[in-house]
Amino acid sequence: MGSNLLPAAITDNLETRFIGQRVVYYPSVTSTNEVARQEAQRGASEGTVIIADEQTVGRGRKKRAWLSPRGSIALSIVLYPSIVHLPSLIMVASLAVAHSIESATGLKPQLKWPNDVLIRGRKVCGILIESGVKGRKVDYAAVGIGININLRMADFPEISTIATSLSAELGREIPLEHFIRCLLIEVERLYLDSQSGEAIFQQWRSRLVTLGRRVQVSYGETKQEGIAESVAEDGSLLLRSPGGSLVKIVAGDVTLRDC
Repeated sequence: MGSNLLPAAITDNLETRFIGQRVVYYPSVTSTNEVARQEAQRGASEGTVIIADEQTVGRGRKKRAWLSPRGSIALSIVLYPSIVHLPSLIMVASLAVAHSIESATGLKPQLKWPNDVLIRGRKVCGILIESGVKGRKVDYAAVGIGININLRMADFPEISTIATSLSAELGREIPLEHFIRCLLIEVERLYLDSQSGEAIFQQWRSRLVTLGRRVQVSYGETKQEGIAESVAEDGSLLLRSPGGSLVKIVAGDVTLRDC
């Protein structure tokens, strides 16, 4: 996709209360999450969306590089949740992506703990939540979402064995602005539901392809294998070790193993 995104095509008559009512657009930016943090520190209204045609220094968890060329979606949403609801943001974002993919394409995405969206076992989306917290108060949260929409995977051989795009799966391109509008509507709906006590956790848990599988989890210098038995309501993974103990893992990288 060579054409630039049109912010007006995203915001005009968008059926949301606040998410996406203000869009800050860049043809190219280092990281949408970094710009979102700066916007929040300047007092940006909740729901402000930072969006770019491409990121030059896109990043995933643990400061890994995230490829964000033209044809992908790279956006971040500024939110001001309570600290109680901060853990649910990864659930809200991943469910919103999954619902939007289903609506726009008919494909059936799966979620892999903690933050990946998969199509047929290959990564199509990564989510990065970054926040500023002081004591028991959340100063801001930046919900970064990167989705491979219209990418020809043959152009990216370095990731083609582990990643895919929606256009590669469908054999056709998808209008970016329409998909973004669907995504923002879903994010707001689920975000408001999570604050009103709706069972977002159960929806998220039911989609996790990780559960019940033998996995290897890496965190820091530590690696552990076991059965991904369940998840806690704060999003932590509950791993049953070979010795039978149950280990709670707050953050890490999961590799699915064949049973």
